[in-house]
Amino acid sequence: MSAYLLRRMLLVIPTLWGILTINFFLVQLAPGGPVEQMLARLHGVEVGATAKVAGPAAEGGTARTGTYRGAQGLDAQLQARIEKLYGLDRPIGERYVDTLIHYARFDLGESLFRGKPVMQLIVERLPVSMSLGVWSTLLIYAISIPLGVAKAVRHGSSFDAATSLVVVMGSAIPVFLFAMLLVVLFAGGSFWQIFPLRGLTSPGWEEMTLWGKVVDYFWHLALPVTAMTIGGFATLTMLTKNCFLEELSKLYTVTARAKGASERGVLLGHVFRNAMLLVIAGFPAAFIGMFFTGSLLVEVIFSLDGLGLLGFEATISRDYPVIFGSLYIFTLLGLLTKILSDLTYTLVDPRIHFGGQQ
Repeated sequence: MSAYLLRRMLLVIPTLWGILTINFFLVQLAPGGPVEQMLARLHGVEVGATAKVAGPAAEGGTARTGTYRGAQGLDAQLQARIEKLYGLDRPIGERYVDTLIHYARFDLGESLFRGKPVMQLIVERLPVSMSLGVWSTLLIYAISIPLGVAKAVRHGSSFDAATSLVVVMGSAIPVFLFAMLLVVLFAGGSFWQIFPLRGLTSPGWEEMTLWGKVVDYFWHLALPVTAMTIGGFATLTMLTKNCFLEELSKLYTVTARAKGASERGVLLGHVFRNAMLLVIAGFPAAFIGMFFTGSLLVEVIFSLDGLGLLGFEATISRDYPVIFGSLYIFTLLGLLTKILSDLTYTLVDPRIHFGGQQ
């Protein structure tokens, strides 16, 4: 096991390097870079991720054709000063090597437009994404696993049919649509003002008692976590059910029943350990998806400043340090979570060994 863990940890390094390298050159070579963004702002034009700046030529200036098409018609010296300000006046190869050296020291640089270190921005947004990702993932697993087991045991019954209808509805409704429905119904949209719409805490949270802080925290999380749970529990429920159905049909369960084992003993002592392997295998993807990408629309709807929204805003504004820093942290956490998942295999089923052990 130790040799296997060592190999997996060493593989993290080339994997990170490969992902950063591909994304570095793709993002850097894409049109609409930070220089183009700044030039557009100087003209009072708002640009998106794929917008082009079409400003008038600076009075008395000379046209310049270069990497940044939006700079055409602007004073060449102004563009050169902006490029130097963002460090884009150096060759792309030199910037690439410099980025790798800094990232090896976990120095993620400073945001081009926010005036803060990238690591500080990530740490500031981390509590929101952690809250959404952890609680929604735990709630999804807490609902899906018992429900999937119950559906497998009662396969073909009226309970199975009724819950299948709920599961299909949950998988069919987009997360953002359900989130907006919750806002309309329970956050003062058109009906009841029961839950807050913004942030994770209320004003004056620091002066509350410990119990008051806990209640206020979950009060703010109720709607966004519910929206993310509805969007994620359907797949895991059906996966759990199918895994248990497959194991229940195998010969060893028939043998266990023939020997007089109770149904509960068969499920917990024999079936559960084997059926849960596929469910555990999907945990890293589920957690990372809820932690980052899955929460973007929920963060926007409920006005939560999380990592998903930070990465999206950085992509729109071509804030290279934030884009690469977020990608670096996301990838590293994803790789480490995958290793943790492999370790969990051995806890669920001690018969599984890594590293060629028999």
